[in-house]
Amino acid sequence: MSIQQQIHDSEAVKNITAKEALFVIKIGGNIIDDATKLQNFLHHFSEIPGKKILIHGGGKLATQLAKDLGIEQEMVEGRRITDAATLKIVTMVYAGYINKNIVAQLQSNGSNAIGFTGADANLIRAHKRLPSASKGIDYGFVGDVDEVNTAAIEPLLSQNISIVIAPITHDGKGQLLNTNADTIAQSIATAMGSKYDVSLLYCFEKNGVLLDANDDNSVIATINPSYFIKLKEEQLIFAGMIPKLENAFAALEKGVGKVIIGKAESILDLVKAKAGTTIQIN
Repeated sequence: MSIQQQIHDSEAVKNITAKEALFVIKIGGNIIDDATKLQNFLHHFSEIPGKKILIHGGGKLATQLAKDLGIEQEMVEGRRITDAATLKIVTMVYAGYINKNIVAQLQSNGSNAIGFTGADANLIRAHKRLPSASKGIDYGFVGDVDEVNTAAIEPLLSQNISIVIAPITHDGKGQLLNTNADTIAQSIATAMGSKYDVSLLYCFEKNGVLLDANDDNSVIATINPSYFIKLKEEQLIFAGMIPKLENAFAALEKGVGKVIIGKAESILDLVKAKAGTTIQIN
């Protein structure tokens, strides 16, 4: 075989095995709560080339609506206790107004988008979280993800349609469940990793993971598992960030190519790994 033929065959193999890029991006409630920040974020999101999935949180709107209706809300370690009345509220707010508002704004930016919950197209199957015996906590209708239906996602991505997912899942038996949006983002990124070169981005109001919570410039450039343990032991990171980092490490261990945590306003730099905190497993 000639050298030229070997080079040709090598390039052919690369073309066959190379995975197409996919960005799985999660935005936090603090961005959703600010109309201007959300508008700017979605404008920049629309400029990201290629395939992308957006998972959104709920913000304060559900809490305010519950208050207006006289339904008491309980939060434990940053997680909402979801009783039957609260489930109705978060479904209306997350899957209804917030999801469709995001889709409409993306359309206005020339980015064709479609909004889903986990129940639509059997997208995300979950089970009701069991009460915690050690903590004495019953989270109510909170779901933990069992399965992501990648077959429902791929045809839409192939048409360059951006997918917008609200953090509501289902158990396959007719029960809706409120599921943490960070966990949904990790689960989707992991599930899509076999077909795509996935970058998972957690976008919120800070510049990244901060060494000093009061100093926005104290961004930690990279965090690996040993440093994560040290940060926890020294109490330099707290409840809200710990599950986000745990999800980040879980995603990397299951084949996601890259995980970055950073500021929503810097989304175009985050997709290029030029900003935020990069999470590493070694």
